[in-house]
Amino acid sequence: MLNIALPKGRLGEKVYAMFAKAGFECPALMENSRKLIFDNEEAGVRYFWVKPSDVAIYVERGAADIGVAGKDILLEYQPDVYELLDLNVGKCRMAVAAPAGFRDDPNRTLRVATKFSRIARDYYSSIGRDIDIIHLNGSIEIAPILGLSDVIVDIVETGTTLRENNLSVIEEIVPISARLIANKSGFKFRTEQIERLTEGLRKEVQEA
Repeated sequence: MLNIALPKGRLGEKVYAMFAKAGFECPALMENSRKLIFDNEEAGVRYFWVKPSDVAIYVERGAADIGVAGKDILLEYQPDVYELLDLNVGKCRMAVAAPAGFRDDPNRTLRVATKFSRIARDYYSSIGRDIDIIHLNGSIEIAPILGLSDVIVDIVETGTTLRENNLSVIEEIVPISARLIANKSGFKFRTEQIERLTEGLRKEVQEA
């Protein structure tokens, strides 16, 4: 059985539909239940739902052979996995946002609020900007409003939350989308099965 970790929620359901079309269906997965693990022995797959930010951990540590994780997670936590395919869904961007009228003063340290500390640090290091990272776990948008930070680094999808809090994107760091990832050891032992699935998904991406 190929163990597959899917992110809970709308993205996971969208991704599962792609897996099913590629010939790796598991009808029980879409039944309304509280189960987390679903098998289809005929297709040789076992799916399980996990928190999106945990998918890469399950894959890296071998509890899952493959999984689907956002590029943001891969950049932030840098798990030791193979990145096999951009699924071209769950698209958004990692960006710097600031209050209206913000002007960066290069003579002082820039205060950056974010839950993506590594991404923020790597980005500002690449442009030689000195920053003070304020790591937050939620409601990042209020940090500049309350004077806790000058700017924020966060995922932006529609920009609605930013606009409602009088913030706007001032720099885009990197585009984000869902990626198919594989455990390195698992890939060696299940190369043929994983490559067949990857090719099936690639066709789905190209036809979408």
